[in-house]
Amino acid sequence: MKSILNNLVLGLSLVLVLPAWADTQHASHSGAADHAAMLTEGVVKKVDKAQGNLTIKHGPLENLGMPAMTMVFRVQDAAWLEQLKPGDDIRFLADRVNGVFTVTTLEVVKP
Repeated sequence: MKSILNNLVLGLSLVLVLPAWADTQHASHSGAADHAAMLTEGVVKKVDKAQGNLTIKHGPLENLGMPAMTMVFRVQDAAWLEQLKPGDDIRFLADRVNGVFTVTTLEVVKP
């Protein structure tokens, strides 16, 4: 009887712990790949340092449900504007920050 009770307690513990453990394993292994998959390719059309904006011709922004187009984005980090010039190929992630379309992740694609 004691063996059955121990097995029952162990089984219940695994039922409670394994789903949480599996979620942390999934997040730690797929985070970088998921992040890279979310980045959109674009071309810088204009850099407006005074306004803190970039005009980007971009592919579809899946996370925003937006088709490919050219539009103006605010940038999360103004230092990015110092690194960019019109014609640069980039990969980026944009989101709504306080209601404004904002580039939150940026990578310059090296030729």
